[in-house]
Amino acid sequence: MSDRLRTGIDVLDRKLEGGIPAGSIVVMNATPASQAELFLYELTATRGTLYLSLDRSEQAISDSLEQSPTATGQPTIRHVSGEAPLDNAGKLVSALPETSNLIIDPLDVLESQEPPSRFRSFMNDLQNHIFNTGSLAVLHCLNGRSVPPLRDTTEHFADVVFDLDTTISNDEVENRLAIPKFRGGRAPTNVIKLDLVEEVSIDTSRDIA
Repeated sequence: MSDRLRTGIDVLDRKLEGGIPAGSIVVMNATPASQAELFLYELTATRGTLYLSLDRSEQAISDSLEQSPTATGQPTIRHVSGEAPLDNAGKLVSALPETSNLIIDPLDVLESQEPPSRFRSFMNDLQNHIFNTGSLAVLHCLNGRSVPPLRDTTEHFADVVFDLDTTISNDEVENRLAIPKFRGGRAPTNVIKLDLVEEVSIDTSRDIA
């Protein structure tokens, strides 16, 4: 599928020649203390979105969206709980309609399920459904103190990988976005410095892109 789906972040969509190819799985790697959730919240404003939360409650996600300084949509929020999160998430994903967004936040809970073959089966089903419906899946992957052993598998399945690096330098919080993987198109070859305050934008004060 050659159609592009906007991320809702105008400056990033321009750098990606209109957005991300329909039918793609996107991995967003970021530390738990980053502002990566702004990406997820802005994405909900672009089209119908199913937001699967593996940690926080539906009410917590809803409250965060309402308090977000950026424009958001009205996603369908589901908290995936229970002893079989892969099965529960799979059932919800299978009902995703055409040209929709799917957000899984965070994916770590599913990556940690045993045996690993069950997670690979889930990712195969996810990939097929996202491609067949021309949708966009964004998997929020936490790069914290403990990274699930199946993270390599996740990135292998992904069509696009966003690596958000957040550092504190000279009393300032700096956010840099790298796109090391981009199937089906051309990605920016340089790191993009982002300003993550009220919305996601590119910081041009010291342009390194």
